[in-house]
Amino acid sequence: MAAEAGRLGELQTVQNPSLGGYLIWQFGLGFQAEDSQQSSFLLAFLVLPLLLHKPTLDLIVSTRKSSGLALFAAKLGEQHENLLAVHSRALALRQLSLQSIGIAANRGLVSVDYDGGHFRSNTPERKSPALPERIRSMSPAAR
Repeated sequence: MAAEAGRLGELQTVQNPSLGGYLIWQFGLGFQAEDSQQSSFLLAFLVLPLLLHKPTLDLIVSTRKSSGLALFAAKLGEQHENLLAVHSRALALRQLSLQSIGIAANRGLVSVDYDGGHFRSNTPERKSPALPERIRSMSPAAR
């Protein structure tokens, strides 16, 4: 029984601020890849509601990166309730998103421009960690 108490459940394993910080950092790297622009701070609050929901993650993965955000939004909007569900998930995950941004900033993965309302993902000084199989697809989806 003591071994069971020390284990994290599936929900806690996936929905934790460290993973969230990593995914927000990856999103920022992808956002900056085209023209080096900083991302709006508000967009960081959409990353986890999109990536921690399996059907939405699958939709993101099935959209080519070159198609861009507009095609993804059009695909998501084909079923109006999907767009509304993102809003509900964003509200439910806002504390986790904020904690995730805090961890990413604390670890130097992102820099936050509080006055301008933007954040920038920093280039890592060391190699990215090896990711477990169950979350490996999230990294490219975040970008």
